[in-house]
Amino acid sequence: MRKSIVVLVSSALLAGCVAYPSVHHAADDHQVHDSKQGSGTAFGYLVASPILILAGLSEGIATAPYLETADLHEMDREMRRAGTDVSLDATYRHAYGRRLEDVPKSGATGRVFRRMEEATRHFQRVLTGYGIASPKRYVLTAIRAADRDGYTLYALVERRAGAIRVRDSTGRVRVVHPGERAYYRPWEYDAEGHPLDIVIDWAAVPRSAIRTQKGQAILLTLAANSVLINRRSGRYWEIEDRWLAGEHEAVVAERKSQLDRRMLASG
Repeated sequence: MRKSIVVLVSSALLAGCVAYPSVHHAADDHQVHDSKQGSGTAFGYLVASPILILAGLSEGIATAPYLETADLHEMDREMRRAGTDVSLDATYRHAYGRRLEDVPKSGATGRVFRRMEEATRHFQRVLTGYGIASPKRYVLTAIRAADRDGYTLYALVERRAGAIRVRDSTGRVRVVHPGERAYYRPWEYDAEGHPLDIVIDWAAVPRSAIRTQKGQAILLTLAANSVLINRRSGRYWEIEDRWLAGEHEAVVAERKSQLDRRMLASG
């Protein structure tokens, strides 16, 4: 049975804020980093501490930026003490074939994913390790419209089909297969107008938060927990519309403000 987690985090959170370092940019729709434009450094995040991983599990993948500066090994110990269903050690074993005890504090083992196709493969291996049925129905997606400004909209979706028939921005019907660029973005409806993707979780964050293997491992861990607890995020499609309309900075600021309040209140 999943153990209930009561988190006392306010004293750690009130310690201050930390801003993101310079962001790296994509050469195409799925690349996680390059070394080009946009900084995405306008928003400071509450200082990370190991206990934040427990609050992060309850809030989902949007809390990845809060945890990027924390020590992976300490976070994993906190998770184990709390009896959580996921761990960073499991993520490293299933996604990268390395035990966390053999991983440096930086979290780097030379396995940074650069495309959402790669991210999804890593994620599906993690889900397989947790015994999730039909792991290939879970897809990590990204909307890249604000990449040049340093921000990305990520969504974890459940898609109960392999190849999908959808309409592109021109209204043309096309069949999209796993491995194709368009497969790794969310699709609300199929070509016939039937609901397609179920959004489990989403995050609107600076690109720098997911540019390292450490940041990516945290994202994979939080995402796996969202699947295990059967999270749903019905408001996502409204957020995507705003993102595509150029309101990405407002979306990031609003989401961060909401998380700050909830995580502080949890103490």
